[in-house]
Amino acid sequence: MKLTKEDIDKVRHIEGFPIGKDEDIIALSNPPYYTACPNPFIEDFIKKHGKPYDEATDGYHREPFDADVSEGKYDPLYKLHSYPTKVPPKAISRYIEHYTNPGDIVLDGFCGTGMTGIAAQTCKHRRYAILSDLSPTATYISSVYNSPKRVKSIISRMEEIISNCRKDLGWIYETNPSDNQSSSFLGKTKGYINYTVWSKVVICPHCGISIVVWDRTITYDFDKSIGSVIEKPTCQKCGINLDIAKCEPEIEHVFVDGKVCETQKYIPVLINYTYGGKRLEKTPSQQDLELINKISNTAIPGWYPKNKMMNIGEKWGDSYRAGYHKGITRVDDFFTRRSLMVYSYIWNLIEQSDNDIQNDLRFICTACFNRTTKMVRYMAQHKEKNVGPLSGTLYLSPIFGEINVIENISDRFQKWKNAFMSEAQLINGPNTTCITTQSTTDLQLPSNSIDYIFVDPPFGDNLMYSELNFITDAWLKVYENNQNEAIINNSQGKLPEQYKTLMKKSFERMFTALKPNRWITVEFHNSKNLIWNIIQEAIVSSGFIIADVRTLDKKKGTTKQMVYTSSVKQDLVISAYKPKESFRREFELHAGTEETAWSFVRQHLEKLPVVVFKNGKIELIAERQAFLLYDRMVAYHIMNGIAVPLDATDFYKGLDEKFLKRDGMYFLTDQVNEYDTARGRIY
Repeated sequence: MKLTKEDIDKVRHIEGFPIGKDEDIIALSNPPYYTACPNPFIEDFIKKHGKPYDEATDGYHREPFDADVSEGKYDPLYKLHSYPTKVPPKAISRYIEHYTNPGDIVLDGFCGTGMTGIAAQTCKHRRYAILSDLSPTATYISSVYNSPKRVKSIISRMEEIISNCRKDLGWIYETNPSDNQSSSFLGKTKGYINYTVWSKVVICPHCGISIVVWDRTITYDFDKSIGSVIEKPTCQKCGINLDIAKCEPEIEHVFVDGKVCETQKYIPVLINYTYGGKRLEKTPSQQDLELINKISNTAIPGWYPKNKMMNIGEKWGDSYRAGYHKGITRVDDFFTRRSLMVYSYIWNLIEQSDNDIQNDLRFICTACFNRTTKMVRYMAQHKEKNVGPLSGTLYLSPIFGEINVIENISDRFQKWKNAFMSEAQLINGPNTTCITTQSTTDLQLPSNSIDYIFVDPPFGDNLMYSELNFITDAWLKVYENNQNEAIINNSQGKLPEQYKTLMKKSFERMFTALKPNRWITVEFHNSKNLIWNIIQEAIVSSGFIIADVRTLDKKKGTTKQMVYTSSVKQDLVISAYKPKESFRREFELHAGTEETAWSFVRQHLEKLPVVVFKNGKIELIAERQAFLLYDRMVAYHIMNGIAVPLDATDFYKGLDEKFLKRDGMYFLTDQVNEYDTARGRIY
């Protein structure tokens, strides 16, 4: 099946339609299961796999998920491709198996790299998944993770590409060993570079001389191959103490692709290479400097992205910092010339490959970006153990490691094989995932069609997704339309109020799509009370009723009952449900009477767990306590525009009269026997 321009025209009006040429959107898509724009085939997917909702015959019942969960965050598949945030699929599958039946449809409206799709596929019995995200980078990664594969063809073609790259471009990573090393390995004339360390050159703010950051901040012992940090670096000329972070970078003019460009000056200061089967280190020789100069003056014949960051250029977003981004205005500014040569070469060969394996091949390359740009910090005191980008930023270190891209891609390719070959149900099974690239604020799904929702949405100003993903967007040639990106971002003019509006619209769309009496799980991680309150209000005002909030202990991989305080310092898992339509009709019918309060309480208690055990003891269920029942009742009335019929005093009195109380918690008549029996076993 092929995505056509006519298909694209049908969805061009949907919020979040990406920025890019139709032909590039078509080339990236794999319809009907994945489109790099709003997916025109979602309704067909639901009609084929969904089960119509009928309250009269619907026997669904689940209590909030309260079991401990091991995240499995070190799973090879989970670690294969980086992304600012994601939840391990093994954790998500526990929620899916609890809340759904085999064959149900799961929705993730902020899918990121598609871990919810993997979780749905790797359950004991498969579920179907609809994944949506505003980011083309996110949905592209999701599509590769969640699609069957021609494994033999992918492996054969990638091996061929890497082999050709080594043959044609291997010379750019060659180096002559130092004199004392070459004498030990006769017959070996060249070493092979693993990585090169580059140091920024800055200007002394007092005397104006050029300072190589490495020379002033690192003491390095080449015999032991380890360095130490100089805590108080000084200028070698005027002797003042230097704050390297506040020193202006030295700017040089370079001739790139027929144009003179300004860029920050970096010089190579250390080469780590393999020679005679051993890893060695040296300072760059004259031949090394000549090789770098030759590479700088060698034309790159293939395509690579040269557009301005965020298609803006200077001061391109909230991730921009004048201190270390001065002169960094284009996508290619984040790569060394040598790295660009390799990526351009490989990208060209990928585009000459069979259409149905191109995205898998691109996936292996884009998975290497976070380890092969100028954002890779080099910390001499920790050596390679602590080399890597600063997560969630576009930070450019004054000392970065330029890693051998050919070998990095080769290593990632091996990890790709190990990860996917152990997941036969992903690579060989039927395609059970539908992926759409758009804003959740305009998610056009049929009402009452989704069986369960799991989301890990963006939280305030935690991460600037469209900025962090822009480098990959540029290589894919399809860019995020961030007008409806639900974040707080000064560059986009989005304050908390705009973020609140976007989150509310998103939850409203998901509420409409979810079947009544079904659940949504929201993972939340932000320590700011403002954001916590916005998320709660967005969930409740859209129609959901919160039934359980737990902290997620990522370190230990378990969930614990949340202590309801105003401070949020850990990840939270919020469980909420969509009320039955019969309840909503009755609620509206009795508006203005006390019956609406008690009708709500009965419906809410019915959804809550009766007994929760923790370490052999019965755990207090906060949602069954009087103060939270009152809070939920008041919130639901306000959300529906109905006057609250009772004050707190009358409400608490009515609880004692109408419901059964045990250990400070309230129960329905048909629930209390179960609780009493469990308590009797404990005591």
